[in-house]
Amino acid sequence: MTARLPWPLAYTVSGDDCAAPMPLGFGAPLAEAVRRLAELGYDGVEVQVRDTTARDAHALARTAETAGLTVLGIGTGPVAAQDRLTLTDPSPDVRRHALHRLLGAARLAGELGVPVTLGQTRGTFLPGLADTQRTWAERAVAQLAEEAAARGSRLLLEPQSRANTSLWHTPDEALAVIGSFDAPAGLVLDTHHLDAEGVDTVRAVAEHAPVTGCLQLAAPSTRGPLTLRDPRLPALLNALRTGGFTGWLTLEHTQDGDSPRAAARSWTALADAAAALS
Repeated sequence: MTARLPWPLAYTVSGDDCAAPMPLGFGAPLAEAVRRLAELGYDGVEVQVRDTTARDAHALARTAETAGLTVLGIGTGPVAAQDRLTLTDPSPDVRRHALHRLLGAARLAGELGVPVTLGQTRGTFLPGLADTQRTWAERAVAQLAEEAAARGSRLLLEPQSRANTSLWHTPDEALAVIGSFDAPAGLVLDTHHLDAEGVDTVRAVAEHAPVTGCLQLAAPSTRGPLTLRDPRLPALLNALRTGGFTGWLTLEHTQDGDSPRAAARSWTALADAAAALS
């Protein structure tokens, strides 16, 4: 299927440092996950890490390569999801710890030569602290972008719904922040979060394809595996193609209790959509 697509296809997996598999990724240890995904025809993985740095790059790459896959990106969701560390926490120690973890992920990504992504770890506002917390987050994320660039990586900022974070919900809001950085950065677009914020997903993908490093996909409404003959999939693929997208696609969705079946369903749905473009 991916021979018909001009972009690599990845699946979300959890690094071995995670306390448990992330619920929007393959529900198995990393070595098993990459083996099963390779059997299904995926090209690579987007690895969610909790506390991993450059020293772990060789082992991580070897695990993926042994299965015939490539690490395409490093995600940082577990930093907040599993350890409740954010860049806007009222505690200075928590903020420093969160940034330390994110900088470690950026160094890992640089060693692997792939981007590092940032989502919910930027945090949420408390009453009366919004302006101060915004400043904390902007300064920290600018530092993260600079560290990523210095290490040969690139920060990709993900617009997320207000259910996840108080900051940067739309592509335009994320781009405004990126534009203030001294280091190059780009976007991750996630169909679930765009839908939740009432953003026209196909239009957003078409408009922002040149600055988007990754498109994360899930079924509308359910955030589950992709469904066969979903009419939006060919439209999204066409928007990527015409917009000049040069990144990768990631399946990031619930597993419905059976990751191999969920991954197979999404692969089949994208295969069908790609064939419709031929």
